[in-house]
Amino acid sequence: MTEDNVVRFDSLDLPEELQAGIRKAGFERCTPIQAATLPRALAGLDIAGQAQTGTGKTAAFLLAALNRLLTSNKESDGKNPRAIMLAPTRELAIQIFEDAKVLASGTDFNVQVVFGGADYDKQRDKLDKGVDILIGTPGRFIDYFKQGVFNLKNVEVVVLDEADRMFDLGFIKDIRYILRRLPDADQRLNLLFSATLSQKVLELAYEHMNDPESVQIEPEKLTADLVTEAVYFPGNLEKIPLLIGLLKKTDARRTMVFVNTKREAEKLERFLPFNGIDAKAISGDVPQNKRMRMLKSFQDGELPVLICTDVASRGLHVPDVSHVINYDLPTDCEDYVHRIGRTARAGAAGDSISFACENFAMSLPDIEKYIGHSLPVQSISDDLLYKIKIPPKPERREQSGGRGGPRKGGNRSGGNRSGGARRR
Repeated sequence: MTEDNVVRFDSLDLPEELQAGIRKAGFERCTPIQAATLPRALAGLDIAGQAQTGTGKTAAFLLAALNRLLTSNKESDGKNPRAIMLAPTRELAIQIFEDAKVLASGTDFNVQVVFGGADYDKQRDKLDKGVDILIGTPGRFIDYFKQGVFNLKNVEVVVLDEADRMFDLGFIKDIRYILRRLPDADQRLNLLFSATLSQKVLELAYEHMNDPESVQIEPEKLTADLVTEAVYFPGNLEKIPLLIGLLKKTDARRTMVFVNTKREAEKLERFLPFNGIDAKAISGDVPQNKRMRMLKSFQDGELPVLICTDVASRGLHVPDVSHVINYDLPTDCEDYVHRIGRTARAGAAGDSISFACENFAMSLPDIEKYIGHSLPVQSISDDLLYKIKIPPKPERREQSGGRGGPRKGGNRSGGNRSGGARRR
């Protein structure tokens, strides 16, 4: 967006209650997805929007929804939601909720969030007191709906965020279950956002929306201009020494390290602190309360390194993430884009470092083809391979084994030796 066609929030025809929230959030200029969708949505048009993660689409649909409720001639019954917003993960639902509280701070709307894994009775008690805007993950949302905690008769705004991820995680039947129980599509504002507008996403949009306008922001440019990308080619036994060496060299602050498995996340969570790097691992089965404390610590800058599986690669809005490290290259090309989208947000710069190791190097050609450019290759100098200390092995439960006693640990996972030559 050039200086000549920048859209300022104060130039939009928004009620003062929303301008107050915008000022509180510190927003001045619209991002491209906001500039392209907000005028249309404020005019009452349905939107199917495509934009890469971290481009400001959350604020776009929140402001459109809040404006619709403020300017509607329909009255609230004080109990049931007038706007619903569905997200594929708990982290994303919570982040939408936090952003909504800021942008709606100048209004009297009651905003609530529901998600699985924690606070079942507490969430239900809050809903019993009434809700205007309900944000949630599909499973917990449907649970409360089926119990009659709320109904959907008064819904005026529907938002589906990360619609492609809904398909990936198997939520699409739940989404259709909810959409079929809403007022007719022409009686509500329908907003769908997705990192990719695939055929299946568009079919969902045209089936349950009112002639939506498709808005795509630079779909051919999948990685942000301000992300500096690089790739190293370590042997499996060099991965942990290289990771620790890079973290120490960069004096890691707000660094996200992505792995492909829970097992690898747990392993790094043992190795990094034992070698002087404060790090915690977040994966799908970490209890929700612990996940929230961990994320808050990372967001507040108290925890410098967060180790993540792909459950955390979408929906996390963490300001000032300086580095994303793909310790394991993802096997899905789109996951590469979502991972590195954690950095270089809101106009800031960031670095993305990938390890093309013996197990996952075969993913690199497909990733480079998908993003449309090759990753610059960096050499592994001796000073980057940190002389690691080996942490004690975690206690294991006794198993009734067969002959020969416990199996010896192999080298597939890497990291039980400090560097060394690559295996050929």
